[in-house]
Amino acid sequence: MAHYAIGDLHGCLDPFKRLLERLQFDEQRDTLWLTGDLINRGPDSLDTLRFVKALGKSCVTVLGNHDLHLLAVRHGIRKPSKKDTLASILNAADCDELLDWLRHRPLLHAEANSPYILVHAGIHPDWDHATATTLARELESVLRSDHYVDFLSTMYSNEPNSWSTTLSGYDRLRFATNVFTRMRFCQVDGQLDFDYNGSPTSAPVTLVPWHHLLSPAWRDEILIFGHWSAHPAITAQWLMPLDRGCVWGGHLAAFDMDKRCCIAEPA
Repeated sequence: MAHYAIGDLHGCLDPFKRLLERLQFDEQRDTLWLTGDLINRGPDSLDTLRFVKALGKSCVTVLGNHDLHLLAVRHGIRKPSKKDTLASILNAADCDELLDWLRHRPLLHAEANSPYILVHAGIHPDWDHATATTLARELESVLRSDHYVDFLSTMYSNEPNSWSTTLSGYDRLRFATNVFTRMRFCQVDGQLDFDYNGSPTSAPVTLVPWHHLLSPAWRDEILIFGHWSAHPAITAQWLMPLDRGCVWGGHLAAFDMDKRCCIAEPA
């Protein structure tokens, strides 16, 4: 049995299939973790979504910002952008079935007796493991409920940009959503900042990558995340960034969680 994590797919189905072939992935035997953003911007969003869903229990994927964007577009909360490649999904006969499956995906995934934690974007510096898990479960509960569209209609805002244990209602859920699916940089006091999304090496001096502010207690874990294609491929032993910009002509990266090595497939 092998365990792999793979970065953001964005509808790039051909590189995904080639990478699985290189890994000799067997869905009856092996386990696959995906960092989210399964769809959008790439050429095969519909078939990618169907393919991942068909992998069943052998595959775990967390929700990314593009996945949530698809749900919002489906319900008329957001308009598709010119760069979106969502029409094939929205016009498919099985659209509602696929989106119902998608909204039941987790925001954070971890397993007992494993050092690995899977998220799309990151973990807020003010959160410990228990807080992050609690917030993920709260958000998942709302997205899986009959009232999830009500939340989607309030989801788009950069506020609040600071964490407080007193946050409640949609403010609390929105903050958690922005951390799990959109965050790259924080100010030194932990405030979220969405004005810059490039490489950490060229960021304004007032901004720091979210993981630079994490408590040393998190270094007992290994955080697997995507979302940030401009992030350096290699950082610390307790971080594994896997978005290598496949949809922009880069690579699709897999991390072998047993051997602790990466394999990259060109776009």
